[in-house]
Amino acid sequence: MTAAAAPFDPRTTLARPDLAEQALEGLVRADAYRAARPMRCTAPVADIHDDAVGGEPVDELIFGEAFDVLESRGDRVWGQARRDGVVGWVDRAALSEGAPPPGASVSAVSSALPLNALVAEARGDDLRPIGSFERDPLTVAERLLGVPHRLGARSSRATDCCGLVQQALYACGRAAPRYADQQAELGDEIARADARRGDLVVWLHPGAGPWNGHSAFVLDAQRVLHATGAHGAVVIEPLAEAEARYAAEGFSAPRFRRL
Repeated sequence: MTAAAAPFDPRTTLARPDLAEQALEGLVRADAYRAARPMRCTAPVADIHDDAVGGEPVDELIFGEAFDVLESRGDRVWGQARRDGVVGWVDRAALSEGAPPPGASVSAVSSALPLNALVAEARGDDLRPIGSFERDPLTVAERLLGVPHRLGARSSRATDCCGLVQQALYACGRAAPRYADQQAELGDEIARADARRGDLVVWLHPGAGPWNGHSAFVLDAQRVLHATGAHGAVVIEPLAEAEARYAAEGFSAPRFRRL
């Protein structure tokens, strides 16, 4: 296999046939290569879209997160979220030039800025210095009960299933990919009978696009905690009910992972 044919994930590779990030030259084939310009999100949250005009949200930036820009088109810029690697289009008005290292992150779910937002200095009870983390992702997720469900969102204001898992892991300083198939590779595979509080359960779906599954935390042997469109929010639900619904919708059998 040649370098140009390497199986890069288009969701997280800053490249198109006509343009790619300079560091990808020799790895991904494109007509032109360009150095990315660092910017940062200055809105509380900002959608990352799959198109320069309109388009569906495929992710979300949170205040202070870096976004590396490769192209401007109209009112949007195309680039890559540095924190979780997702590529897409963001409204230029939500960004400012430069991406200085943050000094703290938001630790409260009821703060003026979302959980895990990045700020310059640790001044306030709702902030924690960079490098200081919580210990239990599920405890973080429990604080988000009742947060509205919205596909593409990933904050304490609104979230989808994978966004909930990602933000809970971020708060604990853990690796946190954005999509269900990526989260299905986290940690170690375990048997369903061995699942316990804090484990991850993932249902995958063969459908096209980034939304290829559903992720949830195991609360106990009978229940999961997750963000679900079926209930419109982050909820606690019997595992058996969730499993029956996803099976009826064509999802695969659940995979259990020990984080």
